Amino acid sequence: MMTPEELLTTTRTVRKRLDFDRPVPLDLVKHCVQVALQAPSGSNTQRWQWLVVTDAGQRAALGDIYGRACREYLSSDRAAGKLFADDPSRAAVQQRVGSSVEYLADRMGDVPVLVVPCLETPSSELPAGNQAGLWASLLPAVWSYMLAARSVTLGTAWTTLHLAYEQEAAEVLGLPKNVHQAALIPTAFYTGETFKPAARQPLEEVLHLDRW
Repeated sequence: MMTPEELLTTTRTVRKRLDFDRPVPLDLVKHCVQVALQAPSGSNTQRWQWLVVTDAGQRAALGDIYGRACREYLSSDRAAGKLFADDPSRAAVQQRVGSSVEYLADRMGDVPVLVVPCLETPSSELPAGNQAGLWASLLPAVWSYMLAARSVTLGTAWTTLHLAYEQEAAEVLGLPKNVHQAALIPTAFYTGETFKPAARQPLEEVLHLDRW
């Protein structure tokens, strides 16, 4: 069993180490979603909905959408590392990330399970105003799902690029107009032994006490 600190610091975005050939038991995915339902929900509305996609045709269709969106992203300056042109170390990291993103773009449809967390609203239009509060009623649960997956030796990746074609993905999934996608979470067993904490900025560079 992992300690809470180990779980939180080694739940990585997994792309190149997803096992595309090993089936994932549906009960294991349901367990992770069940854990996720304990996450906070604004005013206890619990408007989350979870699509678990295992059908090969459905996965292929979502994979095609993700691949197209991903290739457009990879041609941008941001993905090419130009965003960090003044910081060679950050630019190098972005280039490695870009390589793994491209790898997943080519294989997304092969991932055994694709999870699409959604938010259900009273109408087809997202309410005006506090979008942070709205999505905060779903996104913590998505992270909880990924933590739960890590605890049972499943790898995941938080992806949203397919939302460039959100309506097309909604049609593939048969979503009602008032159900809005938040992410596309590939879920599979991972290859190799484990993961280690990632390099991050020093705390002193991001921590502010009382004022900026």
